Amino acid sequence: MNESPVRARPAALTSWHHDWSGLRVAVLGLGVTGFSVADTLVELGCRVRAIFGRSDPERERLLDVIGAERSRLEHDAEQLADLRAFAPDLVVVSPGYRPDHPLTVWAEEAGVPVWGDIELGWRLRDKTDRIADWICVTGTNGKTTTVQLTAHMLVAAGLRAAPVGNIGVPILDALRDPQGYDALVVELSSFQLHRLPVAGAGSVSPYASACLNVAADHLDWHGAAAGVDGGTGAAAEAYAAAKAKVYENTQVACVYNRADPETERMVERADVVEGARAIGFGLDSPPPSGFGVVRDGEGGGILVDRGYHADRWDSAYELVTLGELEERGLAAPHMVQNILAAAALARARGVEPSEAAAAILGFTADEHRVQRLGESAALPGVRWVDDSKATNAHAADGALSAFDRVVWIVGGLLKGTDLSALVERHAHRLRGAVVIGAERQTVLAALERHAPEVPRIEVVPVQTEGTMTEAVAAAASLAQAGDTVLLAPAAASMDQFASYAERGRRFQAAVRALGSEPHDDTENDAAEVEAAGTGGGDADDDDAAPARRGG
Repeated sequence: MNESPVRARPAALTSWHHDWSGLRVAVLGLGVTGFSVADTLVELGCRVRAIFGRSDPERERLLDVIGAERSRLEHDAEQLADLRAFAPDLVVVSPGYRPDHPLTVWAEEAGVPVWGDIELGWRLRDKTDRIADWICVTGTNGKTTTVQLTAHMLVAAGLRAAPVGNIGVPILDALRDPQGYDALVVELSSFQLHRLPVAGAGSVSPYASACLNVAADHLDWHGAAAGVDGGTGAAAEAYAAAKAKVYENTQVACVYNRADPETERMVERADVVEGARAIGFGLDSPPPSGFGVVRDGEGGGILVDRGYHADRWDSAYELVTLGELEERGLAAPHMVQNILAAAALARARGVEPSEAAAAILGFTADEHRVQRLGESAALPGVRWVDDSKATNAHAADGALSAFDRVVWIVGGLLKGTDLSALVERHAHRLRGAVVIGAERQTVLAALERHAPEVPRIEVVPVQTEGTMTEAVAAAASLAQAGDTVLLAPAAASMDQFASYAERGRRFQAAVRALGSEPHDDTENDAAEVEAAGTGGGDADDDDAAPARRGG
């Protein structure tokens, strides 16, 4: 490969206002993230080539409009040849590309810098004079709800803020907004964190940061990152190590989960800016420098802040009551933890307790997060719940814990995780199980081993489109009055569906088809139940393709 005269330039480019013109940049992937990267770099005057495999006519047309080159090639070998011929000075990779992907391996071996969108965004954060503080959030589950809540609180305090990153809004789109932002709440997946340096020009320095929880997930991907088998402890350690990067260089507050000691250890090991504080959250009564719940002995309680009170050794700020959360459908334990984590992050940025409280009570969670659909007229007394966002065992554990008697719809892409412990923990509450997805035999084996008395039905549809129709019919045949039919797959959706959202929509449509429209028996309980700690699965993590993410 010919040496480019500007190959040494990328490392020195740390500002929007530096000279990026003529830099040859290969962008791997043409999903939401990939296109935002290409669009940004063209605006900076780079020569950009997007290399991708999946057809996307609209984005391909837009690449032509903005003046980027494009190479849609089906096979890795063809893409690699094209990348080599392009002779890039920099490669920017979409989050889902595995560390052992041939294109990134070649680039690294050739000495070409490989960045993710987050590193690029940090280098370009100064387009306007209004440079946003970054509040960074990761965790196996609960990121999206916590990020949304935190941004909601910041806006309630009069700040210009937005949720960005793995939540679905590319960070580069926000950074190019001509008005600028006071703060960006950045959801970070383990994939994005894996590629993020912890020192040097491309390392992020968050204003505040949080890892909500850590449980085994994406072991196949992170096993590849560590050069080990995805089923080993080393893969889990690699996954946790990626998550831990969120705390590096934090300026003001490192927020951790008191119920998950690993998150506290991450804070203890992190190199932070001098003066940054550790702030714990949990469902217990909080110690000084903590957020938690003060119980009244009668099932009620108050969410309180002892993290930022000037007299936190003896006093606390009251936020909201559990009763108020119950009225909003936000009182499930996992959701309370999300709220406490978000409040800790927002308070670090100066949001007043009253402003945080108003934002909490005005918050509505997204669909497919333990969304209660009510009952179908065709099956009175049986409740239907859509938690399609439960894309890993940690998430499904929280969902199952919320109900006494469950017909469980489970299965999909397991991402290298073992459901045995999950099945064993909840066998006593299972009325039955309906198993879907590409890895059905693994799930069925776990049920046979740890819940042999539980009736189970395997759904093997002739057409993928019929999966949910058959699954719902099978669940209806097992359910009895007083039961809850719960879609909490504990697996990613891409084996049979475009996304967890499509999986959830098809489930809801199949439930409606049983009879009349389900009535809403909770004002809004679309809460994100994702963990024994906090909610849902990684948005990029949950539905990333094996080699690359569509974004």
